[in-house]
Order: sequence, then structure tokens, then C-alpha cells
Amino acid sequence: MTDHRTRFLQLALKADALRFGEFTLKSGRVSPYFFNAGRFDSGAAIATLAGCYADAVDAAGVDFDLLFGPAYKGIPLATALACEYARRGRDLPVAFNRKEAKTHGEGGTLIGAPLAGRRVLIVDDVITAGTAIREALALIADGGGTVAGIVIALDRQERVAEDAAESAAQRVAREQDVPVVAIAGLSDLLAFVGQDATLATERDRLLAYRARHGSDPTR
Repeated sequence: MTDHRTRFLQLALKADALRFGEFTLKSGRVSPYFFNAGRFDSGAAIATLAGCYADAVDAAGVDFDLLFGPAYKGIPLATALACEYARRGRDLPVAFNRKEAKTHGEGGTLIGAPLAGRRVLIVDDVITAGTAIREALALIADGGGTVAGIVIALDRQERVAEDAAESAAQRVAREQDVPVVAIAGLSDLLAFVGQDATLATERDRLLAYRARHGSDPTR
């Protein structure tokens, strides 16, 4: 497992963004773990998280020149990633959207750098149903940009529906023909907990959950 994945999972546990237990998801599935990027709630945690995002993007070789953060969680994530790239010597423009169009002042839905002619990297925490990502894709197209890729923090790597073989991330990647990069996925989480004897019970529960709900990695 590459270093950025290990650093991310260690950070998520420390920040309580990653928890083990019994959690009922929006899908109705009962999951042995839960991820909440909102728990990265300090400057140091967000800066470390941004470094993990940047390393994952660079390792994937995505060619882009603008960062886009879908409202709401994507906004601070894209901003933090822009700051991290600036620290590394690359000054990137940033844009994001409002949930509701502004009817006064400058108006509109988009805020930040213009999208026209840009190769846009969408930055978000997770892909669940893919609704927020599809909205972002439409906004970017309307703004004259081209989506170069999508980067998320965690890919749960589970079937988007019981009668489907692919995950939400795989479906978005296939439907939109863009790469979806994750800092880490369920397979990385399994490897991570397997290195810690105190988490052996959690690994067994994760394996059982993947056997029941996991997506087809070949899709």
C-alpha cells in the first residue's frame, strides 16, 4: 500500500472520520464502518488530507489545470488542495458552485475562476449515488470546461445496487468516460487493518461485508 493511502487512513482514524461499529447507511445496508470527511475539522488535519489528495492525483497522472469543488464538502477540499499545490510550486485556479443560483449581485451558480477552455479536476469526499458529481459535470460543461477526472477521499467499492456489479465510482467513470481516483478504497482499508492485530475483528467484519456487497473490481 502506497504511503498516501496509509497516511490518509491513519489520519481518518485519528480525526474520527473513520469509525468502526454498526452503521445503517442511506442505502439501508448495515455497514461495519463509516466515513465522514466533515470530521477533518482542523487546519492541520485538512492540510495533511490535502497532501494525500495531491499524492493520489499525481500518482494517477491526471492532466488538469483547474480544481472544482462541488457544494458543499467539495468546496473546502478543492480549496485545500489548491493551497497544497501552491505550496508545491503549482498555482492552480479554483471554482465551485452554489446550491442555489444567486439572483442579485453577480448572480449565477458558479464562483471562482472561469471554466471555459479548462481541463477540470473535480474534488469531493465520496461518490454515493453520483448525483452531486453529475450536477458538477453539467455545470462544468455549461461553463465551457472539460472534465479531466474526479478525485475522492474514499471509495467504498461496493455495488451501487443489489442487482448491479459495479460501484458508484465505477458507474460514474463508465458513464462519463473520465478517470475516478480515490486516495484509498475498501481494499486498502482491509490491508491497513490487517497490519494491526488489535483490528483483527474489524477485518473479519469488513471481509464479510465485502463478500456480501462488494463491487466487481474488473468492471
